[in-house]
Amino acid sequence: MPDEEFPWSEPEGDGDRSVVDCEACQSVIDDESDRTVSFLLLDHLTIPVRSCERHLERFSTICGLTTEGAARVLDHYPAGGVACPACRNARYDTSRPMVSVDGGMVVITACPDHQSQILQRFDSGLETHQQLTASLGGHDTL
Repeated sequence: MPDEEFPWSEPEGDGDRSVVDCEACQSVIDDESDRTVSFLLLDHLTIPVRSCERHLERFSTICGLTTEGAARVLDHYPAGGVACPACRNARYDTSRPMVSVDGGMVVITACPDHQSQILQRFDSGLETHQQLTASLGGHDTL
């Protein structure tokens, strides 16, 4: 998994468009409208995210390895809303981390505290995934 060697990065801040191998991801990232926002539900977290369906599913699967419950992705605004006021307003902040996921990119549109929590979950999920695939002889089952 070469893309996941350095799985996430802070944006450059120079205004340049990032280069993403997945055209569907790039299209979603470029479209700043509310209709392209999905929501990752993981334990008590409701995290606004942007990416294509395939890479969001992969991202949620990896994050889901860190919980006993299931991680879910909603393509609509959650019924309970986004509880964190800072996460609700994070869409106006241009410094969002981008997570590389198998040639695609997931943008986490959340407050710094929840960004940190979900990035830690993703890193832990990658470690768990690598341990599982190593014990299965290197075959990726996700």
